[in-house]
This record gives sequence, C-alpha cells and structure tokens, in this order.
Amino acid sequence: MTLLVVGTVALDSVETPFGKADSILGGSATYFSVSASYFSSVRLSAVVGEDFPDEHREIFENHKINTKGLVTLPGKTFHWKGSYGFDLNTANTLETHLNVLAGFNPKLTDEEASTPYVFLANIDPDIQLAVIDQLKAPKFVALDSMNFWIENKRDALEQAIRRVNMVVLNESEAREFTGYPSLVKAAREISRLGPEAVIIKQGEYGSISIFKDEIFSAPAYPMENVYDPTGAGDTFAGGVMGYIARREDVTSNILRQSMIVGSAMASYNVESFSLERLRKLDFNDVVRRYNEIKRITVFEDLQ
Repeated sequence: MTLLVVGTVALDSVETPFGKADSILGGSATYFSVSASYFSSVRLSAVVGEDFPDEHREIFENHKINTKGLVTLPGKTFHWKGSYGFDLNTANTLETHLNVLAGFNPKLTDEEASTPYVFLANIDPDIQLAVIDQLKAPKFVALDSMNFWIENKRDALEQAIRRVNMVVLNESEAREFTGYPSLVKAAREISRLGPEAVIIKQGEYGSISIFKDEIFSAPAYPMENVYDPTGAGDTFAGGVMGYIARREDVTSNILRQSMIVGSAMASYNVESFSLERLRKLDFNDVVRRYNEIKRITVFEDLQ
C-alpha cells in the first residue's frame, strides 16, 4: 500500500560528543520516508533549493521513493544546525535557515491526493490543514508537530488534530500541549479531540500509546553506541506508518507491532550520522532487531 509524507528535506550540520558532520542530508520527511520505504511505497512532498546535491536525490531513488512531489525552487535548501551534549535526548538548535522552506505551499497531484495513508510531519499546522483539504478519502492520516507550533499556532494545530486519525508527539510536546505532566493523561486529553490513536515518543525510554482507550508501552532498543540521535523520532514515525500501510489496517495489535517496528528503525538510525546506517539496511536486519526487542521484554507469569 502507498504512503504519502509531507514535510521537510534539509541540509543539517550536527555535532555530538562523538563527532560532527556538515551539510548532511536531514529533514523530517527524509528520515520518515527512508524508514517507511522498508515496508511500503512512499510518495514524498517537500521543497529543496538549487544547492541540493544529486547524491542526496540518489538516496531517495535507491529506496524507490517517489520524488515527483519534491519541488526545487530558486534559492538554498532549508538548513538546521544543532548540537547534543551527553544527554542525547535534547538537541540544542544553533541556527535555523528556512530558505526555500519559507515559500513551501504543497499542491498535491491527483495521485498524491488519492494516497490512502498520509503522514504530515512537523510543519506549519496551516500547511497541514491545507494538505488535509486536498486529500480524497484517505484511509488513515497522522500528524506530528513541535513546540514552536504549539506555542505560536495552537489554534491551527488543534484544528488539524481534530481532522486526523493519529497524533505522534514527543513527551515535552505532549506535556506542553495539554498541560499534564502525566503522559497517560496527556495522551487521553489529545485523544478527546478526535484521533483514535495517540503515540507519545520518549526517546531512549521508548513510547506509549492510547488506542481506543487501550494503553500500550513500547520499549526502545537498549543501545551501546549512539552517535547521532537527529531524526530518530521521524525514523520511528516512518516505521510506524510504513508498517500500518503494509498491513492496510489499524487494530490494537497492528499498532503495537508498528511501535516496535518504529523502535527498531530508530535504533539503527542513531548508530551513525545522517542516514548512513538507516539507508544500508535490508528487511532481515529489521526483523532481527524487532525479534530482539521482543525477546528482551518477554517474561513469565508471576507464580
């Protein structure tokens, strides 16, 4: 089944305690689409500048990602520069240059608008609403957001949340949006707006979800080597939505499986800068890590 993602493609500069890299491929739609491509066909809608390297386009091509919706505009590609300390859960933004992203106004083709599964990455909620208005009877739509939109465009974000099937936020975003320190209460509060599923990402601690009032807690894979956590949340979301599109359904069991798939994909992503590890996987790698997560979290009944 086919999946459409609308989000950002960027050139990142990242520094962690373990190294640094400049002008590497990044962006929410980038990590999402490559992750999801292991499970479903992916259509990408985003914008880049004239400086976007051909070798980065080849990564999308190698993963058979449909880039007809990747628009090139005069100017420079969106650029983010950030750093991490030893607390790799927290990114410090040093520079943000919107460049051509400032004029991003996606116009979906009939093919894109008819895509059954859709993910709206953490872009302006007004753009998310504009995309939703263009969709033609989608089966399942999910969105992500970020603190900036919660603080500056809350009303538009709330409207968008009311019109989707699933919301994916990290723990700080969920707490800020709802005002609840408890993630379970936060998830329930978001679900009251209409989404049947809410997933809250907790970084190295995994994720929790509410689906039709059922709670599930998914572990993260315990990593020994973490080099760059940039894009881990988007990679997780790509695994979740890619698996849902693969199964062509959303049930409690499928959502739980998809969250473990997301954890597996995110664990590979953090093993290197940019997509160096993520783009070199095969499906057996994903199966092995999925099974390992399952193995280390199984225990017997209390006697």
